[in-house]
Amino acid sequence: VQLVESGGGLVQPGGSLRLSCAASGISFSRYNMSWYRQAPGKERELVSRISSTADATIYADSVKDRFTISRENAKNTVYLQMNSLKPEDTAVYFCNAQWFQIYWGQGTQVTVSS
Repeated sequence: VQLVESGGGLVQPGGSLRLSCAASGISFSRYNMSWYRQAPGKERELVSRISSTADATIYADSVKDRFTISRENAKNTVYLQMNSLKPEDTAVYFCNAQWFQIYWGQGTQVTVSS
């Protein structure tokens, strides 16, 4: 099983990034998919989750109206569109797949700084 995140990087405040997570080795369409993040010295926190059929999503209050989660089951990929980025969004972002098992990606760094 592999979850491979991409799309992180350095962006100025107010900018945008789109993270992708490509899954392999799982029946992707059966899994709820989530994005978590972990900032230095802080616990890992849930950013957003999308149900297996994409009919339900949840967001952390801190990212509502700025981030959008989506998925393409045909491509085994989940996305996180991040707009109006703030310095406090700086963290390592992790992809998570959950059904009867839980799998994690290796993470991608997002740095928001001028």
